[in-house]
Amino acid sequence: MMYSAEVEHMCPVAKGAYHGPAPIPEEGRWVQVKENKDISGLTHGVGWCAPQQGACKLTLNVKDGIIEEALVETIGCSGMTHSAAMAAEILPGKTLLEALNTDLVCDAINVAMRELFLQIVYGRSQTAFSEGGLPIGAGLEDLGKGLRSQVGTMFGTKAKGARYLEMAEGYVTRLALDSGDLVIGYEFIHLGKAMEAIKKGTDANEALKAATSKYGRFTEADGAVKYIDPRHQ
Repeated sequence: MMYSAEVEHMCPVAKGAYHGPAPIPEEGRWVQVKENKDISGLTHGVGWCAPQQGACKLTLNVKDGIIEEALVETIGCSGMTHSAAMAAEILPGKTLLEALNTDLVCDAINVAMRELFLQIVYGRSQTAFSEGGLPIGAGLEDLGKGLRSQVGTMFGTKAKGARYLEMAEGYVTRLALDSGDLVIGYEFIHLGKAMEAIKKGTDANEALKAATSKYGRFTEADGAVKYIDPRHQ
């Protein structure tokens, strides 16, 4: 350790009481965090790239300072999906500090990692007050049937109005309009359920039919007078 001449010539003054860092809530306990191994918790964070072309939702489950589980969801950029694949391999097994200082390939994922780090080290994780936290694999509970991310995709123009393309329920195939051309319902395919059925050997057309449902006032009896394909009409 090197000291400047000014410090070398100072007289020593004893340090008073040491109370340690303020305790933070972690999985139902109050913990004074001094090392990586003192950190535990599951939480989510959102990041974005510099041009704000896309975003990442990152979920980490940390136990005793080690990332045991990572869920990486990206939207808005095709390249991000490949970055997410690499990040899912990179993150598990690292400490929080290692992960914070690792290039996670995509700016949006790096920013999400920064946001999670801030949440976790300040005791603001989702499991701060949950005794024992959540088991490894809990991140998958954020996904729907068939383990697909919850995605909402809508498009609208002043000239032609709104088009619902994908909802939490699934891929929208038809919109129901009333006599005033207002959207009053929609038909959708739950792609997760459809793909699960197809993988089990169900005919694709039958699987799609079984996974198709309707939401809102979709029938003529409910006031629907017109149906449109949101992608082609």
